[in-house]
Amino acid sequence: MQNSTGFHLLKQNVPTISVGILSADLMHFESEVALLEGLNVKMLHFDVMDGCFVPYLTVGPRFIKAVKTNLLKDIHLMVREPEKSIEQYVDAGGDIITIQLESTKDTRPILRKLGEMKNANDPNRGIIRGVALNPGTPVKLLETLLDDIEVITVLAVDLKVNGFPFFDSIGDKFEEVRNMVSRTEKKVLLCIDGGVKRNNIGELAKFGADILVSGSAVFSGDGAKENIKFMLNAVNTRST
Repeated sequence: MQNSTGFHLLKQNVPTISVGILSADLMHFESEVALLEGLNVKMLHFDVMDGCFVPYLTVGPRFIKAVKTNLLKDIHLMVREPEKSIEQYVDAGGDIITIQLESTKDTRPILRKLGEMKNANDPNRGIIRGVALNPGTPVKLLETLLDDIEVITVLAVDLKVNGFPFFDSIGDKFEEVRNMVSRTEKKVLLCIDGGVKRNNIGELAKFGADILVSGSAVFSGDGAKENIKFMLNAVNTRST
C-alpha cells in the first residue's frame, strides 16, 4: 500500500495543512472549494461524526461524494463500528480514510480491507489508511498496526468531552508517537488534528507534524486566503 501513487503524492507535499471544509460557508460552498483549489492547498478534511461515538452529528458519504474537487479528500471517521460504512466512504472518493482506534474492537481487518480497495478517483492511488487516537489512548496500541498504516493522527482535543477541549500535553503525546514510529523505521506520516489556529500553528508545527488539520481558523478573521497563506508559511518555516 505504501507504494501507491497516492501515498507518494502526499509524502511529496508535506509538511502541509488539511483544511476542515465543513467550517466553510455552506451557502457559498462551491466558491469556497474553488478558492482553496487556487491556493497551495492539497487536501480537504471531512469530519464525519455519527452522534454516537462522539456527541455531534455532521455529514455522511452522500455529501462527501457530491463535493467535486481535484484536491485529496481526507476523511476522518469519528463513528462507531466504521467497518460497517468504509465502502461508502471509499465510493464517495475518499483518498485518505482515518478511523479512530477506540471506535471498533479490531482495527487491523478494517485497515487491511482498505488496503485492498480501489480509489474511486484514480485506481492507481490506492487508499491512504489512517488511524487517530484520543489523548487518553495508550500509544503502544498502535505498535502492532504499523504495517497497515500510512498516517497516524494525534488528536489535540478530547473527543470524549463535550466541546472538544484542547489537550495541553499534545507535545508529549506527539513525541511519544514520533519516537515509536522512528524506532520501527516505518514510512508513516504524522498528523495533528484539533484546535489548530493561527496563534498556535507555529508552535504545533515545530513538533514535527507532516500534516496539521485546521477548519474554523481557516474561515475566520482575515478570510481563508490570508489565513491559509499564514498557516502554510508557519508550517514550512517550523524549524526557525
